[in-house]
Amino acid sequence: MDVGGNGGGLPVNNKQRAMLPNKSRGEFTRNPRKDSEGLSESPDLEFEYADTDKWAAELSELYSYTEGPEFALNRKCFEVEFRAHVPDKKWTELDAAQHRAHAMRLLDSLEVIAREKRLKVARAILYMAQGTFGECSSEAEVQHWMRYNIFLLLDVGTFSALVELLNMEIDNSAACSSAVRKPAISLADSTDLRVLLNIMYLMVETIQQDDPADKPEWKIIRETFRTELGSPLFNNEPISVMLFGMVTKFCSGHAPHFPMKKVLLLLWKSILFTLGGFEQLQSIKVCKREELGLPPLPEDSIRVIRSMRAASPPASASDLIEQQQKRARREHKALIKQDNLDAFNEKDPYKADDSREDEDDNDDNDNSIEAETFPLERDEVMPPPIPHPPSERVSFPKGLPWAPKVREKDIENFLESSRSKFIGYTLGSDTDTVVGLPRPIHESIKTLKQHKYVSIAEIQIAKEEEFQKTPLSGGEEEVEMSSIELLYQGILPSLPQYMIALLKILLAAAPTSKAKTDSINILADVLPEEMPTTVLQSMKLGVDVNRHKEIIVKAISAILLLLLKHFKINHIYQFEYMAQHLVFANCIPLILKFFNQNIMSYITAKNSISVLDFPYCVVHELPELTAESLEAGDNNQFCWRNLFSCINLLRILNKLTKWKHSRTMMLVVFKSAPILKRALKVKQAMMQLYVLKLLKVQTKYLGRQWRKSNMKTMSAIYQKVRHRLNDDWAYGNDLDARPWDFQAEECALRANIERFNSRRYDKSHSNPDFLPVDNCLQSVLGQRVDLPEDFQMNYDLWLEREVFSKPISWEELLQ
Repeated sequence: MDVGGNGGGLPVNNKQRAMLPNKSRGEFTRNPRKDSEGLSESPDLEFEYADTDKWAAELSELYSYTEGPEFALNRKCFEVEFRAHVPDKKWTELDAAQHRAHAMRLLDSLEVIAREKRLKVARAILYMAQGTFGECSSEAEVQHWMRYNIFLLLDVGTFSALVELLNMEIDNSAACSSAVRKPAISLADSTDLRVLLNIMYLMVETIQQDDPADKPEWKIIRETFRTELGSPLFNNEPISVMLFGMVTKFCSGHAPHFPMKKVLLLLWKSILFTLGGFEQLQSIKVCKREELGLPPLPEDSIRVIRSMRAASPPASASDLIEQQQKRARREHKALIKQDNLDAFNEKDPYKADDSREDEDDNDDNDNSIEAETFPLERDEVMPPPIPHPPSERVSFPKGLPWAPKVREKDIENFLESSRSKFIGYTLGSDTDTVVGLPRPIHESIKTLKQHKYVSIAEIQIAKEEEFQKTPLSGGEEEVEMSSIELLYQGILPSLPQYMIALLKILLAAAPTSKAKTDSINILADVLPEEMPTTVLQSMKLGVDVNRHKEIIVKAISAILLLLLKHFKINHIYQFEYMAQHLVFANCIPLILKFFNQNIMSYITAKNSISVLDFPYCVVHELPELTAESLEAGDNNQFCWRNLFSCINLLRILNKLTKWKHSRTMMLVVFKSAPILKRALKVKQAMMQLYVLKLLKVQTKYLGRQWRKSNMKTMSAIYQKVRHRLNDDWAYGNDLDARPWDFQAEECALRANIERFNSRRYDKSHSNPDFLPVDNCLQSVLGQRVDLPEDFQMNYDLWLEREVFSKPISWEELLQ
């Protein structure tokens, strides 16, 4: 794959490599749910999708377990500094003025030249940002002091000083060249960077948490910080652009010691804080539609998705055969006096009777015909609702959750085909003239127009076409300098490199990636200097490495999805530019490769040691770790971060392929249907919805046999995915049988994107034909023209050659 290798192949020597867990032998992987346990009977996963996990979980994921001893070191550095000025009091006993004075002292000390001294002061500041945990007795108390200390540090100007120091470390060529030469990079090579990134992450993550109990001045500080973070105040670029630069430098091999997990987490939280999460996206969309004079959205998609419940995954072939045999025996005994429908209602049509599952579930060869009737034909066969714990639910009338939508283009196509069929003429894009068409066609057009949906993107494309057609009379476009616009302008010159770098790291962190010697090493900030010598230490490192990779996948998937969604609302061609470079960098096969694993095992993986998580580990006595306690893991039903990552990756895949025929055909060519169908085993409504959307767009290309063999999947698509009127997705009669010309489609889109970027952002290369012309003879002749020196010396020769020696036909000139 073009985007690069993976992080499994570490640049470590053979002795170190031998101590690492070997994934191919299944060491230290805990899959509590074996395939044979019958996933079709697994309970619904009570997972609430959000911008981030709980605050405590997001804090703990910043640190690898290998960094554990550094908590005590930070505390020691702080206490040495603190005792030198306040010998007889604790930090928690001082008043606000004393707190501020000490914070200012630390900030001044941060500007010293000596690296060792600067690192100690940075560690003292990090201890403050960690909540001065040595004086706290509970996790809640640590979090309280974290919030207080971080607002104090921000108020005295710590963040700007940290950005300057981070820039110094990025440009530190000595550290870079030293890391490049090392055969095995460890935690010690990135100490300075890790301390700085830790403080910055804790500040961004804490301040973005909106607490109603915050003081009014804190709320003002928070909004000011949000604006500054998204503005080009640091090195004339937003902080996110600087972090993107770190990512590309790391992937190019020039700075292999960069702690990539921390960089990506800080990048994600900076984007999330400055641009806003999914709730803010929805409100931005509503406001933008109002501004453009478009009708309101038919429903709030976030609330609709939260109200959905998961369907049981489709059964495998062996389940269906046994199910048929059981039903035949049961019906024979009962001598069926009831209607067939009542017999059918004894079972949930989405559940298989047997709990066994075919491990090699190959849907391409699955020709079994479903035992049940197609549940769409009769309301009575719908499964009874499963009781859920009380949460925010939307009460729908009986029917489908989504209002159907129709595009203007669909109405035009329908009218064109109707006119050709009944009258024999066409009227182009005229959607109002219905003369000569039969009455039922009138009714159809009326229904289509009732459900017509005009997107923001369609308006933006139309406006852009107008600007391109009339560059002079169209006037200047007013571009609002919002945070997302500033970010796009910042990353525009190097956006392709940023996308390739992110996908390289994503590939390196994917659990399906195989170890390669030429791959990038993403474990620089998790491997200790001394490799483990005991089985227990090796097990702990194995958990740490797997957890580290999962967190990287979580951060990258969230970054890509947030950027795609914000760019799409800001301007469709910004979204298309990013999406096209993701497609060119092989993002579609990469995501499919990610899902080509036992996805249930990935979602229920227990790669965490809760007693070592911050802030638990700094306020409690740590129990002695044993191999059994490491193997047991926590008691959670699923891993939040892994389910979050899977949903994000599916949403990215949907964004890339929606309304793109050539990219949809890529899904078919890469045989995504069996991979996606396996992902339906995860009983979580939101994840199933995005899998079903991806299956829906390609069903017409999968053949009649596939549709016949997967009627439950077809039924689930009908129930859960929005309907597009006139979309013949289920039958494949209108096969869009145009040739799959990937290049032509992408080239046309690329030309539109380049015209947009050139018109809006490339002021230096504007078309000279459209520049104002000076028509005054006096001013034109009066302009001073600097001639080259050699021309002035040879002026006589030039006159002789170009003027005197050339005959001039005055008659022709006059004609």
